[in-house]
Amino acid sequence: MKSIQWKLTGLCLFLLPLFTIAQHITPQDIDTTEKKTVVYLKRGVTNDTSYKNSAAGEFTPGRGFDLVKSGFGTLNISLYAMVRYLNQMPGKQTWYDHLGRPRTFAGRNDFNWHRAMIWFSGWLGTPKLTYASTVWTVMTTQQTLVYGQLQYRFNKWARVGMGIGPNLSIRSLQGSFPFYSSTDRTMGEESLRGGFTNGLWVNGEIVPKLHYRIMIGNNLSILGIQASKLTRDLAYSANLTWMPTTGEFGPRGGVVDLEWHEKPATRFGISAVHSREDRFNNIGQPSPDNTQVRMTDGVLFFETDALGTGTTVLNADYDMMAIDAGIKYKGFNLQAEFYARKLSKFNIEGPTPATTKITDIGYSIQPNYMVIPSLLNVYAIHSYFFDEFKRHPWELGGGVNVYPLKNRSWRLNLQVHHVYKSSAGGTFGLYTAGQTGTTFTFGSDILL
Repeated sequence: MKSIQWKLTGLCLFLLPLFTIAQHITPQDIDTTEKKTVVYLKRGVTNDTSYKNSAAGEFTPGRGFDLVKSGFGTLNISLYAMVRYLNQMPGKQTWYDHLGRPRTFAGRNDFNWHRAMIWFSGWLGTPKLTYASTVWTVMTTQQTLVYGQLQYRFNKWARVGMGIGPNLSIRSLQGSFPFYSSTDRTMGEESLRGGFTNGLWVNGEIVPKLHYRIMIGNNLSILGIQASKLTRDLAYSANLTWMPTTGEFGPRGGVVDLEWHEKPATRFGISAVHSREDRFNNIGQPSPDNTQVRMTDGVLFFETDALGTGTTVLNADYDMMAIDAGIKYKGFNLQAEFYARKLSKFNIEGPTPATTKITDIGYSIQPNYMVIPSLLNVYAIHSYFFDEFKRHPWELGGGVNVYPLKNRSWRLNLQVHHVYKSSAGGTFGLYTAGQTGTTFTFGSDILL
């Protein structure tokens, strides 16, 4: 009888829009029917506090520390933190956008407690109903948010809920955070991708080793956008992930074969996003509230004069597809991803621009190897774009990761890369729009 009551409660939660999704399953929640056989050999990897796999999205907690455990529910606290030094060279230069207009690049040279995340998570009433409330702050952008998610898990085929989640535009938005090559994404990953928004999604395992995720969201990125400014247009995204050989790809599906797979682990994915995007503020303001969409010259797409003097794009279709493939074997990892994005159906205020559709294609490649098992990793990064404006932005570089605890809970990272006409911009990541030069970064992050 009690089991039937819980199933009815789960059905109600699926129907009621009041409930939001939890992107985290605590250790107590793991269904033994879904446990996967881990085929890598843990060569000195000890007490790893990170979750081995997560199909629930981007920002999932670590193992954390249990504060409360009872028959009614649990409460766990987890922390992610990162400090970084960043030096973008040259210190100052003039660059030209796709219309030949001069702009100024000012290279950063600063130390930062860059970002921190604190998760309060657990389950309530039944391990099928999980929650997570997250405190998120990025000091370099002076942004602090508190957001939450709820999730109801019916079975291994379907987890349903609502909340802040990623538009599934690229691989690194599907659970691998913060296990990147460096302390942030590559230029290729950062340039065209979608962001995070409030939405409803379903994810699960279709058949063994094949996972899906579908999301309907408010827009491409909710950051800085008030509900009163949202339009009635919604964003739609979906992803398929196939891990044919071992059924897993290490913790969170991240890069680096720290765990040293004794059998080849493979991962293939395809993602797609569609959104009718808006600039989200008055035409009289040159700078748009929508800062997620950039062109490959680094200029904000909805910025006044972006496509021509006196021209402002009010609305446009954003469509993106990405295909990724990766392999891990005995400390070696190769990750590759192909991107294609189209901006079309412009609703324009002012003169009609010469360009009324923008199509960009690019790729990124990240090989890496554990030189000293469980301790020292070296990697390379490369991105390139065949873009609408024929600027062909690219980057080439590499770095070193050191894991002092011989697990992913604490990492030291050093990276040097050269970028040509950077297509990515902003103060969140490693890139500033228009840069042609070399960037040096050193950072350290922890996940508890």
